[in-house]
Amino acid sequence: MKMGTRLNLIFCICVSILAFLDFGKASKIGICYGRNADNLPSPNRVSELIQHLNIKFVRIYDANIDVLKAFANTGIELMIGVPNADLLAFAQFQSNVDTWLSNNILPYYPATKITSISVGLEVTEAPDNATGLVLPAMRNIHTALKKSGLDKKIKISSSHSLAILSRSFPPSSASFSKKHSAFLKPMLEFLVENESPFMIDLYPYYAYRDSTEKVPLEYALFESSSQVVDPATGLLYSNMFDAQLDAIYFALTAMNFKTVKVMVTESGWPSKGSPKETAATPDNALAYNTNLIRHVIGDPGTPAKPGEEIDVYLFSLFNENRKPGIESERNWGMFYANGTNVYALDFTGENTTPVSPTNSTTGTSPSPSSSPISGNSTVIIGGGGGGGSKKWCIASSQASVTELQTALDWACGPGNVDCSAVQPDQPCFEPDTVLSHASYAFNTYYQQSGASRIDCSFNGASVEVDKDPSYGNCLYMIAPATDGFNRTMAGNITGNITAIDSPLASPSSTNEAFRQMVISVAVSVWLPCFIVCLSIW
Repeated sequence: MKMGTRLNLIFCICVSILAFLDFGKASKIGICYGRNADNLPSPNRVSELIQHLNIKFVRIYDANIDVLKAFANTGIELMIGVPNADLLAFAQFQSNVDTWLSNNILPYYPATKITSISVGLEVTEAPDNATGLVLPAMRNIHTALKKSGLDKKIKISSSHSLAILSRSFPPSSASFSKKHSAFLKPMLEFLVENESPFMIDLYPYYAYRDSTEKVPLEYALFESSSQVVDPATGLLYSNMFDAQLDAIYFALTAMNFKTVKVMVTESGWPSKGSPKETAATPDNALAYNTNLIRHVIGDPGTPAKPGEEIDVYLFSLFNENRKPGIESERNWGMFYANGTNVYALDFTGENTTPVSPTNSTTGTSPSPSSSPISGNSTVIIGGGGGGGSKKWCIASSQASVTELQTALDWACGPGNVDCSAVQPDQPCFEPDTVLSHASYAFNTYYQQSGASRIDCSFNGASVEVDKDPSYGNCLYMIAPATDGFNRTMAGNITGNITAIDSPLASPSSTNEAFRQMVISVAVSVWLPCFIVCLSIW
């Protein structure tokens, strides 16, 4: 055999082996961090919680600076959002986007690992129908990123609801609504050009709730013992999630966009609902999310795309009491605002203990003794000041009335403090002074944010004290006295999660470990091939 032929043969063998080994990509599980709620922990506390959960992918719905700062140097990949209310400004003028990028992104990148931007939220279902603004906004964002050399590092897309389809069953007959075709086609072309995913929010819960007589609860919860057949393809579906996801794949294929990757940017199940929403229970929320995690990290793909990696963001981290609509809209969270878990979700996806669904509003989450992971079932997110000492934060008597009023307005507004106690006829209204009202608001913000010194700044208008400022029936909040967040987490975290060994796309996970093994094997194969080629040459 000629030397050149031998070299070509060895090279082809090596390349073939490497190509064969390049299948180690793991599906990703992320979490949606919405903040439309009162008394949520500070972004820093939430960041610490997510790190303890070992979750590596987080979706937020804006570009809040405090949140971006909180995730700096954590290694967590962040998907940020452009709210629908900002689409007009983003679409109209490039300068608006350039300014936004300069103020909200560039100062924090790459310390904060922003990897994608979702432009608009389910715009086809929004009452103001802002579909015509999405693509111009996406293009302006892409232009701004390109100027900064980030267009290859940060992906741009837009998330949609399943209602964007005119038909979803059987999956092979799915198609996008014709009324959205003028919007979708150029947007999909943009996604292809920039190698960005098509983002979709999938909720089997709604399909079940609206068709209880046709859809078995077990089918929606990944627990069906039977299968649904797609008559056109013969594909068998054992759960609704796969059927909905394949419907998107088939709809994209019908528009000649078969190669576009699909990312599930929201999926979950509510733990509480209105009286008619009998399936909105903690047990069913636990069952759905547990089974979804197991399904995704098992990497089975879907019937139409077996083995296809599925990236999914669980909705949602917290219950959000400010959301409008029926009761279930406010109860999708895995945690209450005070940090206790709504139900004991096993984030590892490795426990094989069956999770029983219910069809009753009286369903409750498992007690700690029956939870797949034993131990205390509470996760406390707040701190308590350093050293175990009790401290409060009150208004400084040295601050001017203007300074106090400005800080008070912020605390009761953007600071998310419930200031109803300082309203007329309420226990903390008297004395009716800015100093007294500000003291109550400052302390509430301070305690619910973790009682750390930085939470009692208010631009110098406040001071920390170690004497309880409560009086009469006006009681000032006090956080649990601990040595800080880490001790609290260490004492309670094992109750409902395994924080160290969670496989949510972490290096210690089964899938990621396998991926790293593949890379190691690939290197070990490539190097000998390279050496052999050199020796023959």
